[in-house]
Amino acid sequence: MARTLFAACAAAAVLAGCATGSDAVAQGGTFEFVAPGGQTDIFYDPPQDRGTPGPLSGPDLMDTDKTLSLSDFDGKVVVINVWGQWCGPCRTEITQLQQVYDATRDKGVAFLGIDVRDNNIDAPRDFVTDRGITFPSIYDPPMRTMIAFGGRYPTTVIPSTVVLDRQHRVAAVFLRELLAGDLQPVVKRLAAEQ
Repeated sequence: MARTLFAACAAAAVLAGCATGSDAVAQGGTFEFVAPGGQTDIFYDPPQDRGTPGPLSGPDLMDTDKTLSLSDFDGKVVVINVWGQWCGPCRTEITQLQQVYDATRDKGVAFLGIDVRDNNIDAPRDFVTDRGITFPSIYDPPMRTMIAFGGRYPTTVIPSTVVLDRQHRVAAVFLRELLAGDLQPVVKRLAAEQ
């Protein structure tokens, strides 16, 4: 009888935790999986309406003695992808991102990953190596790198991708898993801007 009562209470608690409604809110921390206003694709056009993030830098995932910085990519379109090896959609999209990187890097496009919430550095390193990912990533378990966006752009959705134009102004934000066919046209259009 006690086991049945415990199981019923546990099931009720799980269901209550999954409840949604007009009063559902993200609780605790800075980590949420809800897109602002329900938007998942946000574009900032015309170019003069775009804002710039602050200085963005952090330790290289593959060599933490080395620092990666947005300023390393001056004059390039930069695709910033926030990911974690623990994130199912991130695991799916990473090879799609690599495809776009391979197709556009000769056109003045750079990719910069930001690995978040991975406290054991070996897990994301193995993830990147096993999948043959060649663009660099910042190792940032506490998500401090995202402070550079100053709360002006949504940055707490995982995965998310922020695309900067050649002046490093925010041109597009994707708050979802991306396919190559979603990202490549945006990147090519920005690479062609003067």
